[in-house]
Amino acid sequence: MSNSEPVVDLGQLRQDFTRFMMSYKFGIDELITKINILKQEFTHIHRYSPIEHVSSRLKTPESIFDKAQRKNCSLTLDAIRENIFDVAGVRITCSFISDTYRIADMLSSQTDIRVVEVKDYIANPKPNGYKSLHLLVEIPVFMSDRVQPVLVELQIRTIAMDFWASLEHKIFYKYRGQIPETLLAELTEAAESANKLDEKMESLHDEVVELGGEAENSIALGALPPMALPPELLHMLLSAQAEAIEPDRA
Repeated sequence: MSNSEPVVDLGQLRQDFTRFMMSYKFGIDELITKINILKQEFTHIHRYSPIEHVSSRLKTPESIFDKAQRKNCSLTLDAIRENIFDVAGVRITCSFISDTYRIADMLSSQTDIRVVEVKDYIANPKPNGYKSLHLLVEIPVFMSDRVQPVLVELQIRTIAMDFWASLEHKIFYKYRGQIPETLLAELTEAAESANKLDEKMESLHDEVVELGGEAENSIALGALPPMALPPELLHMLLSAQAEAIEPDRA
């Protein structure tokens, strides 16, 4: 071996790559925590949640390096972080189209989330009929010795959009990207049907809300779902209530 060849510290390389992957995993965890807080808040206050389902995925090392090579990206961790934006992904499935924008607005307004890019494929579908709201967001991850900004690709779509996208994905890989024209036409037609279903279901939902007045958005405190309290706190509150009603007599 020539003395001019650099010596690779495999132990350090392994450690750096582990921290690299962990930072993206923690970025997903941070975002999902925020999403779950919003979901629980809506469920308790409005008896309705715009979030039906949440899923996530972390690219495998093989997939990351394959994409880096396709993009002619240097195979260093810094270069991958700067050029590969979908290492971490979170998908939110909603009931209605309006919910997708509502969730996007609520997450975007949080001070520790930075929206890097927005691609609105709901308002501007792809030629094949694909619809979804894509946000590239940056989440701060607090590691032991640093704050690592992490990019997470967030997809927000309705149940109908998600069902269509799942089917299209399976067909795309079955035909290795070369989908027959007749099948492609049927997929496009199915996307139109899914969109009509979304619009119809949202229209029906709006009618139900209108018939119910403001009940959905304004619920009496006594009608909220019960929340479990620690026994010590419950005892303290009951004691305080009893003292307020019947104070000690001197």
